Amino acid sequence: MINAEYLDVFLDESQEHLQAINDNLLRLEQDPNDLSIVGEVFRSAHTLKGMAATMGFEDLAHLTHKMENILDLIRNEKLEAASTVLDVVFMAVDDLEAMVTDIASGGDGKRDVKEVVSQLERIEKGEALQISESDIVLTKDDQNDTTNLVEEYDEFESTVLEESMEQGYTTYQIKVTIDENAMLKAARVFMVFDVLEQVGEVIKSTPSAEDLEAENFNEYFLVTLISKMDGDEIKQRILKVSEITNVFVQPFNVKTLLPAQKVDKSISELKVEADEPKKVQEVEKPKTVQTEVNKTIRVNIERLDVLMNLFEELVIDRGRLEQIASELQNTELNETVERMSRISGDLQEIILNMRMMPVEQVFNRFPRMVRNLSKDLHKKVKLEILGAETELDRTIIDEIGDPLVHLLRNSIDHGIETPDKRVAAGKSEEGKVTLKAYHSGNNVFIEIEDDGAGIDRDKVLTKALTNGVVTEEEAAKLTDQQVYGLLFASGFSTAEKVTDVSGRGVGLDVVRNTFESLGGVVTVNSELGRGSVFSIQLPLTLSIIDVMLIEVKDETYAIPLTSIVETAIVNKSDVYSVHNQKVIDFRGKVVPLIFLKDIFEVPGEHRQEEFYSLVIVNKGDKIAGLVVDSLIGQHDIVLKSLGNYLKEVFAISGATILGNGQVALIVDTNALIK
Repeated sequence: MINAEYLDVFLDESQEHLQAINDNLLRLEQDPNDLSIVGEVFRSAHTLKGMAATMGFEDLAHLTHKMENILDLIRNEKLEAASTVLDVVFMAVDDLEAMVTDIASGGDGKRDVKEVVSQLERIEKGEALQISESDIVLTKDDQNDTTNLVEEYDEFESTVLEESMEQGYTTYQIKVTIDENAMLKAARVFMVFDVLEQVGEVIKSTPSAEDLEAENFNEYFLVTLISKMDGDEIKQRILKVSEITNVFVQPFNVKTLLPAQKVDKSISELKVEADEPKKVQEVEKPKTVQTEVNKTIRVNIERLDVLMNLFEELVIDRGRLEQIASELQNTELNETVERMSRISGDLQEIILNMRMMPVEQVFNRFPRMVRNLSKDLHKKVKLEILGAETELDRTIIDEIGDPLVHLLRNSIDHGIETPDKRVAAGKSEEGKVTLKAYHSGNNVFIEIEDDGAGIDRDKVLTKALTNGVVTEEEAAKLTDQQVYGLLFASGFSTAEKVTDVSGRGVGLDVVRNTFESLGGVVTVNSELGRGSVFSIQLPLTLSIIDVMLIEVKDETYAIPLTSIVETAIVNKSDVYSVHNQKVIDFRGKVVPLIFLKDIFEVPGEHRQEEFYSLVIVNKGDKIAGLVVDSLIGQHDIVLKSLGNYLKEVFAISGATILGNGQVALIVDTNALIK
């Protein structure tokens, strides 16, 4: 394959363009009269077509070109952006995504798209929507430009052109317009000239080749070419270069032109030249709404992993160096260590932020999916996305997409009722699904909430008893949330019939297993007739975190600072017992106490004190007091996994190596708060 070394860049940029096309098509469906949105879609499609053609994926380029024709008709107000038209365009986008996915997995990107191409062509001809042919002008006719492109030739150039014409060559004057936001104009010019040299011979360019190479030109340049190839074919080849927005190809007879020093342009010719850029600007007016392009580079995630591992070793050595400096009490050494700590702290923040990505990367695909599902199920559903800017580690971002898709499909299929049932229940016809992400402590929470029918507790319990998931004795003791948690049992389903969309509970065990493998927790709350909330708690999985080191007997533990509200010391006489649970009255709240020495069964002598040292921690709006023997202080530590054999240890999320070489376990406070 040509340009195989650019495949990764092609795949990344293709996915970005396809996502932009999806997002903007959804916007266009909501506001069909906003032609600036069509311009955004057209530019993304045009760039994708050029990239695909350059990489040699002709099927991908061909389908995108067919889709472009429809967008061009809409852009020029010759076709209405009706929902039926956009349905076909969305089908084309699905095929494009499938092709890109095939290429990413090592395939050739080929796909049978005859059906969708046929539908696009019928729409283009006005057949699909019963539009008369007089109402539609094909884009090919639109793109033909009869404007005289004037280049000036000296006597030598004129002679060459005349002799070429006598030998059967056609002389073309070509005007090429480059996207005004293109960052590497010279590279695009080079690619255009490479195409032209394959089809003929370039006689002249305006500006000169030197000025073009130095990017001393605006959006367009002129080229005189001699070739035996058809003008339309030349035009299509040039358009395959990405970020080329317009190409005008015009044959002419050189004998009708005079050398440069004798050219006498009439007023009408000057007017045509002055008006032409204006015409182009009017067609491309939507460009003005395009946002500024960020200057970024793409880095393989494996390189960031290597960088993180090296920095983790540096953090461990930094901790050791800080301990040595404090023991030696050398002023100069202390100053140097403090400066190194500040610099490495800034470096640490940069490295961690490099791995973080907004969950928007995952959420962006859902509006399109909800649109399709609501049409398939004949339901009216509005998707509201909140907190899309919330950031997660890249490794988690890559894993959560599929399970979130399943939960959303469940909410729409079995949560949201049909319009007639909603009206009968006193609700609006349109159901609402809210997808929300937010930070809480050292975790990110993702919630999927719907205002649908909710989950029937009795129905779930009856099914669980029938399937033998729980006994009658166990069922009598279950709380509502524990009953809803039965939905995640393997093979459990309350669906009355199986659909190709989802069944409430089918596959939810896989969803739970996926989130738990990432260190996450899934919970369900529901109110019959009012709706359900699926809540997913995920760790940030930052490799380096701030913690409070504490001692319990002879053991050292680390508590993430993001989970800590404050520390306190309370007298034992202020501790009360309520339902066999020791609690304190802390700032007007009843706070339960959790004794870490009992939770972790720490061996060693128990210290006899008149007071308790507490670390007050929270989980959402719930708080608890962890009873410890002493507080050591705040430190940056490297989070290390306990490995597969110890992954089920209760309330421990990992371990770290301290500066003195001792291993400290990291407490998972969320597991301690019920």
